Amino acid sequence: MIYWIITIITLLIVVYFIVINRKAFGAVPKGKRLERIKRSELYYKKQFQNLSHTPSIAEGYKMSKVTYDFFFGKKDPLLKPMHPIPSVHTDLKRLDKTADVFIWLGHSSYYLQTDGISFLIDPVLSRYGSPFKYFNKAFKGSDIFKPEDMPDIDYLVITHDHFDHLDYPTVKAIEKRTGMAIVPLGVGAHLERWGYAERKLIEEEWGTEILLKNNIKIIFTPARHFSGRRIRQNDTLWTSYVLETPTKKIFLGGDSGYDSHFKNIGEQYGPFDYAILENGQYGEAWRYIHTLPEDVIQAAVDLKAKYILPVHSSKFALALHPWNEPLQKITSLGKDKGLHILTPMIGEVVQLNLSNQEFKVWWEN
Repeated sequence: MIYWIITIITLLIVVYFIVINRKAFGAVPKGKRLERIKRSELYYKKQFQNLSHTPSIAEGYKMSKVTYDFFFGKKDPLLKPMHPIPSVHTDLKRLDKTADVFIWLGHSSYYLQTDGISFLIDPVLSRYGSPFKYFNKAFKGSDIFKPEDMPDIDYLVITHDHFDHLDYPTVKAIEKRTGMAIVPLGVGAHLERWGYAERKLIEEEWGTEILLKNNIKIIFTPARHFSGRRIRQNDTLWTSYVLETPTKKIFLGGDSGYDSHFKNIGEQYGPFDYAILENGQYGEAWRYIHTLPEDVIQAAVDLKAKYILPVHSSKFALALHPWNEPLQKITSLGKDKGLHILTPMIGEVVQLNLSNQEFKVWWEN
């Protein structure tokens, strides 16, 4: 009997190492990159740390119960949409290169073009937001954009290395059309394994300011989250960004729970013309690492944002709320506060130099 147990355990270990070494799982920081990570003030106890104490599960919840409910608990009938998500397939390659536009590609992926420079943020353009096919499948209608639809990109921007933000098939497919990749410290290890040359990487930590083309500046700013594509977490950094151009200021939020960093960023770099904030895939148990809709509103106020563009919804079911609840709540809360919430469909063009664009309440149809 003992030999069978040993054999099964050995086989499981072998399978684990075969799976974890697939390219989709990226690479562990080593060599010069690891030495640089160890010198970071954000890195201690062998992992990156948040500015505030950040448990993965909030007080009053147990990881075992949260995990059980996620996989086996009763699901809301609107966890996934009953009909295809309304969307518009804009031809990105035919866009006027002088236009300043934002185009949401679903979940946290979006194309941003301003002051003659193009940015592609957290693109997940394969049908699955996971390392395995047939797991975490995109909603119908939300997956209309493919890697081949992307034009030449000046800057690929990654906020952190979770699978729903850093997608191996997409990032690999667009490498030859990408000028430079901007990533938080440690994430460059994944991209190098996937064929990105070291010279194409801008890999920094919070507080770093980088001058880009056309006198545009990008600043690595804090977020309250975590990272990891393997069992070990937080061996790479997570970040938000401030984008300062000659004509506007834009905050690129990335995943984050609410904390004082929003107010600090607003005071140091604001006010912002646009704040692109994560609004979706939340739950009370995860409030330290994902903002609830009311937290998104407060973050926008802290950032002194004129317009709010909510993302992180309407493509994957990574939490237990109804698929359209994030947009229902953020628009209602924003109206009560007198805030300007912009809610384009996936693929719909937002003209960043217009002040009176209106969008349909498409998530209620």
